Amino acid sequence: MSGRVSRPSVARGRSMLMAAVFGAIAAGFLAQGALAQTAPAAVVPPIISQDDFFQTWRYALRAGDDETSLTLLAPQNGRRSGAAIIIAPGGGYVGLAANLEGRQVADWFAARGVIAFVLKYRYGAGHPLPQPIEDGERAVRYVRSNALALGVDPDRIGLMGFSAGGHLAAMTVSLSDAGDPAAADTVERVSSRPDYLVLAYPWLEATAVNTEGGSEYCRFAPMARLECNPQDYVAYTPLPGVVAKAPATFIYHTTDDGLVPVGGSVALYSALAAAGKDVEMHLFAHGSHGSGLGGGDAALGLWPQALENWLRTRGYFNKEPLAKP
Repeated sequence: MSGRVSRPSVARGRSMLMAAVFGAIAAGFLAQGALAQTAPAAVVPPIISQDDFFQTWRYALRAGDDETSLTLLAPQNGRRSGAAIIIAPGGGYVGLAANLEGRQVADWFAARGVIAFVLKYRYGAGHPLPQPIEDGERAVRYVRSNALALGVDPDRIGLMGFSAGGHLAAMTVSLSDAGDPAAADTVERVSSRPDYLVLAYPWLEATAVNTEGGSEYCRFAPMARLECNPQDYVAYTPLPGVVAKAPATFIYHTTDDGLVPVGGSVALYSALAAAGKDVEMHLFAHGSHGSGLGGGDAALGLWPQALENWLRTRGYFNKEPLAKP
């Protein structure tokens, strides 16, 4: 009998091997608590799609609706601190920079042991404010209500936003509440306030009405095919409401940002500092808008290092949370 193996047999063997590999990966992932715990209360939320190659999972924020979602990127090989971050990409509410300000950032956090979620929120035609902000609130509630199943510490859930996503994140804090214990939807029973906030070149003055009666949000609105009266959206300016509810906050911006003026970030920092809040800001002299994690610029590449130090000193990279004061 020949020692040769037919090509179909080889193909079947490879398929069986790959199935075994993915099965082992999934089993290890579940066992380490990133998707489920053994406790009966840990009901794994339904996954609407997954990528076995990159090991990502996508969850619908609302049952039966995959328009808004959270994509999970988990730390590998046991490097899980229990902390989580929800990342809202920018895009002027007319699109989403989901790679530059989403996937790349999530990978950065996951590599440091933080469970990362990229938020796909509503934008564009038919989705004016406050709909994107409602998605931010829902995202925080979703992760917190499913914390046990997702392997997350419900007291260490952060929210990070870039540009328009920064506006969304700040407004999520400003409008946050403790939840409705009587809500039929269990997600709505928990708090929408994140435990820490990271803002990167945030579009904080997007809805502020200028001296000419317009606003930046309404200037972008035609690209999203939205009718826009600036006065209808002025309430969605984060200051001063965000100050009263702000958790520990980190802000990054560049002084010569040509699209989103740095003044909004400076005003927020000043207000938080005056209120005695835990806030840290890093301003860089030069750098265009949309720099992500630095865009390869030697100077701007330092801001993620500053963020890492800030997070580490507050215990977000620890496997056990620091003792609460």
